[in-house]
Amino acid sequence: MWTWEEGVQDQCVSNDLDTLLTALYVLVDDHVAPARTGRGRRPELTDSELVCLAVAQVLLGYHSERRWIRHIHSTPQWRAMFRFLPKQSGYHKRLKSAEPLLCKTILILASCCPSWFDDLWITDATPVPCGMSRETVKRSDLAGHAGYGYCASHSRFYWGLKLYLVCTGDGMPIMWCLAHPKIGERQVLAALLDHNHPLIRDGQVLLADKGFSGKSFKELTEEKAVRLLRPDRKDETYRNGNLGGVRQWIESVNQTLKGQLGLEHHGGRTPAGVFTRVAQRLLDMAAGIWHNWTTGVTSKRSLIAYDH
Repeated sequence: MWTWEEGVQDQCVSNDLDTLLTALYVLVDDHVAPARTGRGRRPELTDSELVCLAVAQVLLGYHSERRWIRHIHSTPQWRAMFRFLPKQSGYHKRLKSAEPLLCKTILILASCCPSWFDDLWITDATPVPCGMSRETVKRSDLAGHAGYGYCASHSRFYWGLKLYLVCTGDGMPIMWCLAHPKIGERQVLAALLDHNHPLIRDGQVLLADKGFSGKSFKELTEEKAVRLLRPDRKDETYRNGNLGGVRQWIESVNQTLKGQLGLEHHGGRTPAGVFTRVAQRLLDMAAGIWHNWTTGVTSKRSLIAYDH
C-alpha cells in the first residue's frame, strides 16, 4: 500500500534526478558533445539529450530498452522534458553508436570531481556474464570475444567477459576495459595502464589484490611511475598486511554496479552492445558521484550509495 512517507521519498528522488539530468545536460552540451557542422539534417534528439536518457534509464532500473521507451512515451513529465522522444529502434542505434561519447563523458565527469586529484587508485576485475545456456553460447555473436571463467566470490563458472576497472576511492571510474576471462589479469591491467598512460601522475598509488603479484609486474608498474600496493601473500614476509578495510572499497563499487545499476542484466548480445551497456552503467555511477560532489547530497539522499 502506498503511504505518505513513500510519496515524499519518491518526490525527493524525482527532484534529485531532475537536478542531475539538468546539470548533466548543460555539462555535456558545453564540454563533451561535438558541434554538428556540414551538410545533412540535424538529429531531432541531440547528443546531450541522448546521454541524459541513457543515464535516467539505468538509474530508474529499466534494463530493457523497449520498456524504457514505452515508459517515457506514456509519461507526461518525460514528454515535457524532451522536445523529441525516439522510438526503440532509433534509440538503440543512437546509443550503440555513442560509445566515444559515453566514454568521454565519464572522463569529463571524473575530472570535475575533487577525487580526480587523489593519490590512491583502486583496481579489480569482476565478471560480466553474457549467457546462461549452452545454446546461447553456440549462437551468440560474442563468440571469440567472450569465454568461460570462474567467479570466486560466487564459487561458480560463467560465460562472458571480465570488467577491469581502475577508480578513485569514492568509486569514480578513471579507466576500464572488457577482456576475455582466460587472459591473465596482470597482462590486461598492464595493457590498460599503457593505453591510458597520460592519465597517470608521478607517484600514483594503485591498490590491487593478491592476483597482481610478481616481480615482473611490479617492475612494469614502476616504469609507468605507479606504486603498486597489494595484500601480502601467505608465503611472503610482512609488508602491507591484508589491507582488508581498504580493499572493501572496490568491493563496494562492484556491488553498486551489480546491485543498483544491474551490470549483470545488461542484455548485450554483440561486442558493441555489451561495451555500450557497460559504459552506460559506469556513466551512471560517475554521474551519481559527480552529482553528490556538486550538491553535497547526504547519504540518505544520494542517488548512488555505498556500503563502506
